[in-house]
Amino acid sequence: MRLKNNQFYMLLILLCFNLFQGVRSETVIYEDVENKFVVEQLTKGLGVIWGMAFISKNEMMFTQRNGKIGILNLTNSRIVWMKNMPDVFHEGQGGLLDVAVSPHFKTTQLIFFTYSKKLGSKSVTALATAQLLDGQLQNWKDILLSQSQEKADYHYGSRIAFDDNGHVFFSIGDRGTRSNSQNLSNHAGSILRLNIDGSIPFDNPFVNSSSVLPEIWSYGHRNPQGLVYDKLSKRLWAIEHGPRGGDEINLIIAGKNYGWPIISYGKEYWGPISVGEGTHKKGMEQPVKYYVPSIAPSSLMIYSGRAFTAWKGNLFAGALKLKHINRVVLDSNAQAISEQRLLSRLKERIRCLVENSKGLIYVATDSGKILRLRPH
Repeated sequence: MRLKNNQFYMLLILLCFNLFQGVRSETVIYEDVENKFVVEQLTKGLGVIWGMAFISKNEMMFTQRNGKIGILNLTNSRIVWMKNMPDVFHEGQGGLLDVAVSPHFKTTQLIFFTYSKKLGSKSVTALATAQLLDGQLQNWKDILLSQSQEKADYHYGSRIAFDDNGHVFFSIGDRGTRSNSQNLSNHAGSILRLNIDGSIPFDNPFVNSSSVLPEIWSYGHRNPQGLVYDKLSKRLWAIEHGPRGGDEINLIIAGKNYGWPIISYGKEYWGPISVGEGTHKKGMEQPVKYYVPSIAPSSLMIYSGRAFTAWKGNLFAGALKLKHINRVVLDSNAQAISEQRLLSRLKERIRCLVENSKGLIYVATDSGKILRLRPH
């Protein structure tokens, strides 16, 4: 059928308008009939998207490991890039890591970040804040340059979580030196707890010990890249990479030792030899769930049930190696009783998961996509 000139020009105008607006939010990747959800692609072609956080109902801030920060408009998929970013050490697993909006964001406009920072010939995991003023980040400030200095460029962690009592938690990996995780005179291999203003809480478990860094909340971790606080149950959860096998979901309790590298369910990379002394030892915590083989977890979320009622209270973790979302069902005693693997058909390394106020789930991939799960 031939189009008249005015019809052709009208179609051309509409096409150009849509391209200019960048409207890609209605792209259906696939429909999961069994679980009754649809996956939409909001944007693609970005870098490794490490963290995501909602700054308004229709806007999401995201970090890229290469040091870039953008704000994605969830209505039209436009991106505004932030300027004057800090000097991020972007090598190996290092770079700009997590982003989290302060619980008092509406009044303070404060946003928290973790990133790897170069200090001489070594690098550390840092916790920083900035304010979102006039559409740009300003007043960037390092809250804590952790004592996790290593020449290695991996195992930085790192995720951020807030409780409902004015505290911020963030995780740090062992930085490639296993003994760090049992050495309480450094921050590596630990989950730290600070007040939102960066000061040290008076009730931290080691605050009165001269031989332990007072920021430490728990230790014996390998590389925790997922952290979430459940405000309903008042529980802090973490997920961490094991070596070859032995990824762990842990219920984090103040002052506890989670065992790495003395106990582990993983094997050495160089051979079929168990890491450490075994899987159990007195005084060391057992994981709520472990994975053999590894799924390579990154990001952790506890789901509200707002949009998908059957998933209420479930933990969701991204998987990098096995390329799926891992949904874990917990019982009333916080024990893992079953799991389900979602989005495996996409064959994407899932880096980050967040939930909006309506219960829709947003997913970031290492290939530079941001996806959205909504009910079918």
